[in-house]
Amino acid sequence: MLELIDLARPGLQPVNLRVAKGECIAVRGPSGAGKTLLLRSIADLDPNTGRAVLEGNERESMPAWQWRRQVCYVPAEPGWWSDTVGDHFADWDAAAPMIEALRMPSDAYSWPVMRCSTGERQRLALVRALLLEPRVLLLDEPTSGLDSEAVAVVEALVRARLNDGMSAIWVTHQDAQAARVARRTIFIEAGRVVEGAVIS
Repeated sequence: MLELIDLARPGLQPVNLRVAKGECIAVRGPSGAGKTLLLRSIADLDPNTGRAVLEGNERESMPAWQWRRQVCYVPAEPGWWSDTVGDHFADWDAAAPMIEALRMPSDAYSWPVMRCSTGERQRLALVRALLLEPRVLLLDEPTSGLDSEAVAVVEALVRARLNDGMSAIWVTHQDAQAARVARRTIFIEAGRVVEGAVIS
């Protein structure tokens, strides 16, 4: 379980939230409302106050890199530090089945990053995160650059991990997607989080 206790930063009022093991919570709200600020604060990528506790372990009790492997943020526009796709994966053999499941060829290893479309980069970043076997995945509009078929395979891949006990917080602008991926939705308006209703 992930618990947020008065988590706050400029532009984000204190957030109190519990995410159960295997649960996915959708985050909705207009552009600029603070959805990305929330995810970045949970991952401790920006200065923030309050507490974040993962399965009883305080965020401050572990090195930042260890927290970010367990509570892994996947941005809407993932970063790349090398020219070739394969350079971003320590174990391509482990990545290949997920990459193929996401309708990309296994020879993407040799592709220049600049060749990849926005949607391809989003899928590769998701695989990169899942290889870390995080306990919580923080997804910032991970399917915004994808067609409907690719959206479906991304949702299926994440759903399989949720069934295995991973939790997720998923930012989306789509009502239908929120209903498909999550049982609970929170809304952010002007940096203030409002708890949503259970989705049947």
